[in-house]
Amino acid sequence: MPYVVFGCGAVGVTVAARLARDGHDVLVSDPDPAVVAAVRAGGLRVEGPAGGFTVAVPAIAPDDLPSRLAGPVLLAVRARDMPAAAALLAARLDGAGYVVCLRHGQDAGLLAGAIGPGRVAAAWADFDAAEIGPGVVRVGDRATLLVGEFDNLHTERAGLLASHIAGALLAPSLPGGPIPPDPPWGSTTPPEVQLTGRISGVLQSGLAQDAVLAVTGLSDQPAAAVLGDPRYRPLLLEVARQVLAGAPVPPAPAGDFDPADLPGSLARLEQASRWSASPHSEVYLDLAVRHRPADVPALTGERDGALLARAGELVRAVEQGRRSCSPSNLDLLAAHERLERLGRPLNAVCSAIGAPDRARTGPLAGRPVGVKDIIAVAGVPTRCGSPASDPRPAVADAVLVRRLREAGAEVFATTQCLEYAAGFAHPEVGDTRNPRDPSRTSGGSSGGSAALVAAQVCDLALGTDTGGSVRIPAAYCGVVGLKPSYGLLPLDGVFPLSPSCDHAGTLTATVADAADLLAVLAGPDPSGPSGPSAPVTFTVGVLVAQLEDPSVTPAVRDAIRAALAAADWRITELTAPWLGQLAAWDDVLAVIVSREAYLVHKDRDTSRYADGTRALLAFGAAVSDTRYAAALDRRAELTAAVEASLARVDILAGPTVGYQAPEQDPPFGAGDDNGESRFTGPYNLTGHPAVSLPVPAAGLPAGLQLAGRRGADAALLRVAAAAEGLITEQQQLMKAQP
Repeated sequence: MPYVVFGCGAVGVTVAARLARDGHDVLVSDPDPAVVAAVRAGGLRVEGPAGGFTVAVPAIAPDDLPSRLAGPVLLAVRARDMPAAAALLAARLDGAGYVVCLRHGQDAGLLAGAIGPGRVAAAWADFDAAEIGPGVVRVGDRATLLVGEFDNLHTERAGLLASHIAGALLAPSLPGGPIPPDPPWGSTTPPEVQLTGRISGVLQSGLAQDAVLAVTGLSDQPAAAVLGDPRYRPLLLEVARQVLAGAPVPPAPAGDFDPADLPGSLARLEQASRWSASPHSEVYLDLAVRHRPADVPALTGERDGALLARAGELVRAVEQGRRSCSPSNLDLLAAHERLERLGRPLNAVCSAIGAPDRARTGPLAGRPVGVKDIIAVAGVPTRCGSPASDPRPAVADAVLVRRLREAGAEVFATTQCLEYAAGFAHPEVGDTRNPRDPSRTSGGSSGGSAALVAAQVCDLALGTDTGGSVRIPAAYCGVVGLKPSYGLLPLDGVFPLSPSCDHAGTLTATVADAADLLAVLAGPDPSGPSGPSAPVTFTVGVLVAQLEDPSVTPAVRDAIRAALAAADWRITELTAPWLGQLAAWDDVLAVIVSREAYLVHKDRDTSRYADGTRALLAFGAAVSDTRYAAALDRRAELTAAVEASLARVDILAGPTVGYQAPEQDPPFGAGDDNGESRFTGPYNLTGHPAVSLPVPAAGLPAGLQLAGRRGADAALLRVAAAAEGLITEQQQLMKAQP
């Protein structure tokens, strides 16, 4: 039977060469003139582990195909060439001529619309074949071809096609036939070629398998290594699920890929990849070796699915030269999988950024970072937790975001926050729930960043802290929250709340992560986070008045004392006049913050703000110049008092918050008696660096707050790292006890 094979990639060459070798009349065509010229000069070549063969076949350009095609056309062009191929074939098919989609059977619908449904059949070709040059392929053991008709009315022609291809592949002509005694090239697995009445469902499963393999191609690791890596298993499973979820017909098994057993399918695909003719997927070969656009219709088509969209964005970024194939792409996609699975249900996510621009190298290369949605990230809106915010995308990065990108970090998401960081969740936005207990709040206003770190979506996130908005969520969620010295981190591109109290800060999984972030964020300023070295043996001033404050629960008090005892440091119990005025400092902070916030928002339309935010701004509007000046005088008094306390010790220590995560965020403002920012707020007034460390407590975590001298952020973090290690040892000992 005469065949036209249209498309000379891995599948097309494999089928055309073997049909020709088996005695069939084969004419090949390809949209690439260089491929046509190469086949004319050297024929089609198939190579294998133990040798290969070459066959001479005529090769022509698509426009030179016969004007009347009465026999079967085996179509194996790339997806981007399919519309042109459909239009060409629609004008040339004649009589009993029909088309079989070999490479992307899911494009048969497009063909049917152009040619007519009775003239189109489809096949799912899962060949272990890799294109290594124009008209040249390398093959391995695996060869599965499932052929079917969409209407089941033309099974005779499909059966004849299956018989011919089966014979050409040296498999039984039909199931049950004899297996050739001497399979070529060392192959021990006979090819499988058969008819199926569920070809549409088979194609959906094949599309899912293609998508999984395409994702592995975004790394320079072998496909089998990615498939077998447990870090990427949730990602790959979810990619397959999202493809199958968009299937217009029920998926059916395709070879070893069973949509009802995705874990088993990935395991079988891993084993097959270990013995493949090429260790890498076709997508990797296209992107990294052939330097041409990848053929990934599952990722760049119209299927819904956040991960499919993110993977497609990464493919395009590699094609455009903005990224290269590396494991960091998989790490980013894995973070996106966790973002959707773990972060979205907590209301921790504002925007996901699929292929963020970044430097290729740097101290944070490839590390995903969440950024509080009050910090400008170019290309996405800065929503500030409010429906009243500007919906237009930011035109430029905040300085902090720019420094992250320059350090190679993946700015992959913006995170939810309370409205304009003022302490209240807008009812149209809602607050972020706590990963440790979703019935509890994650805290504010940087709750989204804290929740992503606590949920292990990412290890690094940015927040802002005006009265404790980094450290309080850190305490509630059980992560590390750092508020650096005032002015150390630039606030250009950060929407202000109270300019004289605002600090950018970090939320991280460990103290070492906080140090890594701070070193990048502080920039090249010589007055940055280096500071004086911490002493080998620390003298810690425990703020007794904080531990005895009425807002502190027994569970938190016991947890803080146990953590300090475990540290085995030189402990000094500090008493000072400023510690006897904790509630008064609440009022000083509220006066300054509300007054400055009013000045920030006074010319804005506040009609859509949350009631609590408007009340805070109204309070600020009522603050007189005299009262504001008096609050500034009190702040100077507090700054001197904290400096005096630090002159006696290396570090100040106490609880971050007096209680564990409540169900809802307590209100912020003058006169409130919840005490949430009672221990954090003073350091916003004075500008001293402070860090909250998670400590084990009954039920939810508690926070231990350490504060150091202004400008000595690095020394503070060294003490915090030592404390973290000792607290971890304490936890391990407690777990080991019977």
